[in-house]
Amino acid sequence: MADLKTYSVWDASVRWFHWINLLCMLGLIAVGVAILNDEALGVTNDGKILLKTVHIWIGYVFALNLTWRLVWAFIGGPYARWRALLPGGRGYLNEVGGYLADFKAGRPRQYLGHNPLGRLAVSLLLLLLLSQAVTGLVLAGTDLFYPPIGAWIAGWVAAPGVDPATLVPYTKEMYDETAYEAMRAFRKPFITVHYYGFYVLLAFALLHILAVVVTELREGGNLISAMFSGKKILSEPPADRAKVD
Repeated sequence: MADLKTYSVWDASVRWFHWINLLCMLGLIAVGVAILNDEALGVTNDGKILLKTVHIWIGYVFALNLTWRLVWAFIGGPYARWRALLPGGRGYLNEVGGYLADFKAGRPRQYLGHNPLGRLAVSLLLLLLLSQAVTGLVLAGTDLFYPPIGAWIAGWVAAPGVDPATLVPYTKEMYDETAYEAMRAFRKPFITVHYYGFYVLLAFALLHILAVVVTELREGGNLISAMFSGKKILSEPPADRAKVD
């Protein structure tokens, strides 16, 4: 029988980020799908504003949670930091090759942090999350005049004599038509990135779940339960112990 050893890996900040991020993504996906299908669902303008308001407030939690995780990558525990997350560095490609060879041979290496492919996947995932957060904040301002840029957008599109603070979404008689069209042109690339990023992130999240399941079955290390307990149980010395100690 293998000699099992328990290691403390994921600190509380990492675990809280993971599960808050998951809940936010589920909420954003559900509300986002409703917004995209508002006509088919018979949603009124008031209903659409309500859906977008809920989407924005969940988005604020999502963005703050992500911001804290990015900060924590500078000051957190050894397995939470950038050097344990980002791909690259001396010998990284050799490490990937060795990991894949051992995986195919049925003797996968065990890691305390992310394995070499996991580091690449997590980096891409963080980049996608950051893209959705930034574009979402811009859309919150251009759609419903919410912070951080909502006041500036309102001042831009308000018709002469209209107090920008009183602007109501979807009330075009309160807008300067030329300024509003210019604002829509400004908004277009952000909504395009946000729209397609939604589908890319959804596909990537599903691949992430599949990869976690496959890795746990092949490598062990109780990946899923470790994100609750913070501890991994390994049957052999971890391949990445020396890299972060």
